[in-house]
Amino acid sequence: MTLTATKPHPIYLAGKWVESPDTLTVDNPANADAPAGATYNATEAQYEEAVTAAVKAFEQTKVLPAYERGRALREISNGIKARREELGKLLSTEAGKPIRDALVEVDRATLTFRLGAEEAERMYGETIPLDLMASSKGRMGITRRFPIGPVAAISPFNFPLNLAAHKLAPAIAAGCSIVLKPPSKDPLTMLTVAEIVDGVGLPEGAVSILPMTRELGDRMVADDRFKLLTFTGSPSVGWRMKERAGKKKVVLELGGNAGVIVDKTADLDWAVKRCIVGAFAYSGQVCISVQRMYLHEDIRAAFLEKFRAGVAALKLGDPLQPDTDVGPMVDEGQAKRTARWVDEAVQLGGRVVAGGKANGAYFEPTILENVPVEAQVCSNEAFAPLVVVFPFTDFDDAIRQVNDSFFGLQTGVFTNDLAHAWQAFNELEVGGVIVNDIPTYRIDHMPYGGVKDSGQGREGLRWSIEDMTELRIMVLAQPQ
Repeated sequence: MTLTATKPHPIYLAGKWVESPDTLTVDNPANADAPAGATYNATEAQYEEAVTAAVKAFEQTKVLPAYERGRALREISNGIKARREELGKLLSTEAGKPIRDALVEVDRATLTFRLGAEEAERMYGETIPLDLMASSKGRMGITRRFPIGPVAAISPFNFPLNLAAHKLAPAIAAGCSIVLKPPSKDPLTMLTVAEIVDGVGLPEGAVSILPMTRELGDRMVADDRFKLLTFTGSPSVGWRMKERAGKKKVVLELGGNAGVIVDKTADLDWAVKRCIVGAFAYSGQVCISVQRMYLHEDIRAAFLEKFRAGVAALKLGDPLQPDTDVGPMVDEGQAKRTARWVDEAVQLGGRVVAGGKANGAYFEPTILENVPVEAQVCSNEAFAPLVVVFPFTDFDDAIRQVNDSFFGLQTGVFTNDLAHAWQAFNELEVGGVIVNDIPTYRIDHMPYGGVKDSGQGREGLRWSIEDMTELRIMVLAQPQ
């Protein structure tokens, strides 16, 4: 299926390609005059058809043998790999992500589906001795995981391919049917992946990929025919969804204002190099982007000198150019919102060390210091190419400052003091502690998720499958 400038891409409804009266134009963040393409929002009737089909298909997916699920996932992985350049360019165009980063995302999605295949083939149970008291003599327990049911999935704009893959791959691996709402800002990438999914022989209705309005998405959240809702996006939206989700299980991967601690024993060149990536990759539109940076006073001046030089060397520009480091934000409104937050920080006494200005959808890589913690650039999720610098002299105090947040997704700790590494692991109130790297680090088979307002549940194939399945025990009794 080829996307053209004149014909919108159809949407994928239970194994069929359909259109609707509601055309959805997809903007190009780098060029407002040249849209990335178009597709359709599903109608209410199409949504109903997709859900009905998912419920029906679950009767087949739940009994698909492991080799069939594994084969389908490997074929999707290979299909994405074969269309790497096409998908990378499309992703870069509709999301504004620099092409180097877009191609990495395609590679990660290839891995995610391959890992899904491997996990589909090793959904192990365990045996449990139950003869712990006389009345339970001669009894043994055997556990097994069973697919939970149809899954409702909502994925975000910042990783329109790989974060959707983290919902689609484990659902297929677990034996669940799924209806995926891709992001309205950049749905074309996953609709192109749907072309690959369509060719792997899954039961009709096992997968639907439907752009839809917020109102129809709200209906999906509350629909009790789904047995699990998995959402990645903003905290304010996610927690409201949980309130409306009813009795279904809910997995939320939400935002954060990730901190990084650079201790006095850190390798400064490595820490600087990685923090530049962590703060400014994809214009900071990453939920584990480095936003708060805590520098030990002994190395603060040296670190900042190197860091400022590195930031000054970043190339801001066309995301399709291979040497671009920082592209546009997802739209001009987000750049204007970031400028307002920087202005507020300055009004509260903060100082702009570098950057701080918007130009259309582009926002300069920005370093701030002396900002009070109540400013929005500190207390909320910036989701922008900015970092706020704080000094510390005592490692205990650095941990306290990182923990002084509504969020708790991941924290990076650069240190060569083993005691400090262990202390960070034991005391930081986050889902992941990344020692000698940035909080932005993730590989797709690790457990990933947060605490506090950053969400509930974990992604990473094995852990997603646990949420998409129910544990059942069979007790075998030996007649006495």
